[in-house]
Amino acid sequence: MEDILEQKDAADWVYRGEGGANLVLAYTGSSPAYIGKVIRIRKALRNGSLTAKRPAALTMHERRLWKDLEDIVSSPNRELVSQMFVRNVMSPLLGSKYVDAGRRVLVSRQFLESVEKNVICQRPVWRVDAAKVDTSSDSVLLLSDHSLFSHGICEGEPCISVEIKPKCGFIPVSKFIDEGKAIKRSITRFRMHQALKLHQEEILECSKYDPIDLFSQSKDRIHKAIMDLFTTPQNNFRVFLNGSLIFGALGGTASTTNFKIGEAFEDALKDVILGDHGLRTRSFLQLIAETVYKSGIMSRLLEVQKLDTLDIEGAIHAYYNIISEPCTVCRELGEEKALDRYKSLHSVPLDESLKIVRDFQIATTAKDCSLLISFRRRKDGNSGSSYNSMYLESTNQTFDYKKTVVSVELLCSKCRQKVMKLIAMIEGITSIVLDPSKNTVTVIGEADPVRIIKKVRKFRKSATIVSISPSKDEKKDDKKDAAVVYTTPKTCQRCDVWYVINDDPYYYCSIM
Repeated sequence: MEDILEQKDAADWVYRGEGGANLVLAYTGSSPAYIGKVIRIRKALRNGSLTAKRPAALTMHERRLWKDLEDIVSSPNRELVSQMFVRNVMSPLLGSKYVDAGRRVLVSRQFLESVEKNVICQRPVWRVDAAKVDTSSDSVLLLSDHSLFSHGICEGEPCISVEIKPKCGFIPVSKFIDEGKAIKRSITRFRMHQALKLHQEEILECSKYDPIDLFSQSKDRIHKAIMDLFTTPQNNFRVFLNGSLIFGALGGTASTTNFKIGEAFEDALKDVILGDHGLRTRSFLQLIAETVYKSGIMSRLLEVQKLDTLDIEGAIHAYYNIISEPCTVCRELGEEKALDRYKSLHSVPLDESLKIVRDFQIATTAKDCSLLISFRRRKDGNSGSSYNSMYLESTNQTFDYKKTVVSVELLCSKCRQKVMKLIAMIEGITSIVLDPSKNTVTVIGEADPVRIIKKVRKFRKSATIVSISPSKDEKKDDKKDAAVVYTTPKTCQRCDVWYVINDDPYYYCSIM
């Protein structure tokens, strides 16, 4: 990390989008070191009553889990742990030419404060309300802008890119799935989550997309998947032209594609896709589908996802073996049923338990990554390109293309943020302090603890009250109590497994 971004550099970075944990900014300045680059900036909860302790780099159990990878174990903070995880774990599995681990770049606090002011008007309101730029960070992750070719130089031809979030491409068959959750064996997790979002009024209609189609290795089904993603893109399908968004949503959920949106996109394609008006969109979607089919990248991604052979309902028992604590799942199930169903898992050697949990974490990361495919029209007579090519028969055009798997980081904080946001909505709360290392939320105020726990259980069904006591700094006349809410087992599938030790069929985190 030799470079440092100062306050004067902030104006050169523009908002590109965001997920639950990071902001993404693209470079628009003239420095050769940053042309064709983006940075990912860590987000933090809003100031005020919401505060959270930053966890240490790795817990004792995490160090045991990744003991064979010195770069991960020796990393001094979570950001570097995440980067080393991409470089040393995900990149070898998915292919180094498809995965960009990036590098850390030093930043000043003034740079981050200026970025926060510059982009706040471009961010979705609900994202602004939830989090801001983490100005306590001392570095950001610098990555190539994979929506462009040749390090940001378009070489006279426009570059069009599509970002797809494939989601989990298979239905689990683990024998450890409880019969009460047998639906998991017949419906994809994505479609169950869609039903939940619809019920909670987070979306107006369910997506038509089914991940099984995209991973099917069938040209017709892949084409159907791309068409369905275009029809109901939500936050799973975006298109960029020369790095600028022309379809989908920047930091939120896009509306269903109506006539007006479709016409605007059709018009935006005129400099890239040949053909009469009304046919360009169809040709472009065909180009995407045929590239996905030909590239074989989905097969490789599916192979990594299927490292999760036991489902969370099996992996959870290996987790308890590692931390050497009584298994709460078995305790709640009852001794007789637990012995009959899970005895084999609690009898495996420690190394086998470590492998089960490690593979589960790698697989869940692969289930929530993004695929970015960039296209550039090949010039007539240019057969010496180093890129793969795809011939689009409907327009008689040949395109160079490159594909990149992005968002394969180890950690996220979305679930913890949601718990704090739910509690903050309750009247009478004066302070909330979340401690990820202990999986607790300490709440100070006059609100009814029963009301607090009911609120949290809407998102964390297994949350419990650990204790209720007077706050340490209360005045003699105050009647404020401190309620400690224990929020594990948690139910996020995407997060760090040490904060995630249960799996309800609906709840999981989606991080960009």
